[in-house]
Amino acid sequence: MSSLGTLMEHFKADIESVKQRDPAAKNTMEIIFTYSGLHAVAAYRISHYFYQKRMYLTARVISQLARHFTGIEIHPGAKIGKGLFIDHGMGVVIGETTEIGDNCLIYQGVTLGGTGKDRGKRHPTLGNNVMVGSGARVLGPFKVGNNVKIAANAVVLAAIPDNCTAVGVPARVVRCNGKPAEDLDQIHIPDPVAQELCKMDIRMSRLEKLLAEKNAADKPSETPECPPKKTRKKSAPKSEK
Repeated sequence: MSSLGTLMEHFKADIESVKQRDPAAKNTMEIIFTYSGLHAVAAYRISHYFYQKRMYLTARVISQLARHFTGIEIHPGAKIGKGLFIDHGMGVVIGETTEIGDNCLIYQGVTLGGTGKDRGKRHPTLGNNVMVGSGARVLGPFKVGNNVKIAANAVVLAAIPDNCTAVGVPARVVRCNGKPAEDLDQIHIPDPVAQELCKMDIRMSRLEKLLAEKNAADKPSETPECPPKKTRKKSAPKSEK
């Protein structure tokens, strides 16, 4: 990003991303004046420009002012593509070496952070069309592929391939079918624990059925009861004369 023209191009793409993804957005003026996520991204793009010019103090002052007014902290050293939409973005934190592709969606409370105090690349890289649900944590210098969907409150600690859905703590891939994760539904996502419990329940039902069939086969056939034997009455002993 090296010119005012590029800044405006990205700003227009960010506005268009809001229009496409937020049904509450009525018009362009409403988006420009009321969406704190858009304000935070716009401030980031300005601060990133100064960061690239090695004007680090100016860049950090702009990013911290944006954090104060929007509740969203984006380090000016991060690399963010066009069309980023931060929806209800209070509490979002994006670290210095984070890289975000085009047309990504981030909800409130998300952290794109590092682990430890390592230098160099220590934050995640997000591909294109990635959705990160509310409260999710993506921690470490790994790659999250294109069209990935990360569920709300997931904790991602390892790379995720393209076109997959990750859920849980720590996050596990629960769906990877080659289809883009275009929908914005954060609720109807497969629960891996529930799926495993369901499998166990099915297996137990089958085993119980097999055991009942085996017991029925081993049970001896019933025979008619024999009539009780008649017992002879003992005569009373004769009294001695």
